[in-house]
Amino acid sequence: MNILRKKKMEIKTALILCAGLGKRLEPITLKTPKPLIELNHITVLERCISVIINLGVKKIFLNTFHLSSQIFNFINSKKFPIDIQIVADGDEILDTGGGILNMINNSKDNDFIIFNPDTLWSKDYINEINKMQNFYFSKKLNNLLLLVNKKLSFDKDLKGDFNLKNYRIRKDAKNNHIYIGCQILNKNLFKNYKIKNFSVSEIWNELLKKHQLNGFKSSNNFYHLTNLQTFKKLEDL
Repeated sequence: MNILRKKKMEIKTALILCAGLGKRLEPITLKTPKPLIELNHITVLERCISVIINLGVKKIFLNTFHLSSQIFNFINSKKFPIDIQIVADGDEILDTGGGILNMINNSKDNDFIIFNPDTLWSKDYINEINKMQNFYFSKKLNNLLLLVNKKLSFDKDLKGDFNLKNYRIRKDAKNNHIYIGCQILNKNLFKNYKIKNFSVSEIWNELLKKHQLNGFKSSNNFYHLTNLQTFKKLEDL
């Protein structure tokens, strides 16, 4: 008797948000785009790409705006073992929401894992993100954000963004969890939006109103290029 196995759901395409101006890291980012800042002789963008490769993702879209030629040259010279397509924001920066929409319009996929490269991604996140992905599909979600308790943040000045209870995100007086720059979103969330400058937090806020914004808790220490002072401290680690 033939037994039909259900095909494992997995995300095939990752997005990396690389268009930001990095103003809080000036003067470094006046000449170097934030994704190409190095710590221990490796750029934060390469750290992010390495994690995505180890997740088994097949394709990466990344967007550019500020000092975009440097990112083009970096990707072309590194020859990463994964299909990477650069999608420029255009004449005006699109912010996170517009940048995501501009990238997903180049794909036939429905679900995307999206990274901010200014988190110091490492192999410690791989198993955690795989569990996050399994949870997303098993619960038939259309959104899932990776959060961490602010006690695990290297930068103790960072305030919490949300509170998290039973995988449901909300905002309240506590807000003791930080969004750490990894989320899974379904394309349908963008169906009422046009490609223009808008923040993905607009979509989050609509989901919050409906009590439909979901979170997955990270147990890793959180290192993030918040500003110039934090970068200097990270250099000394």
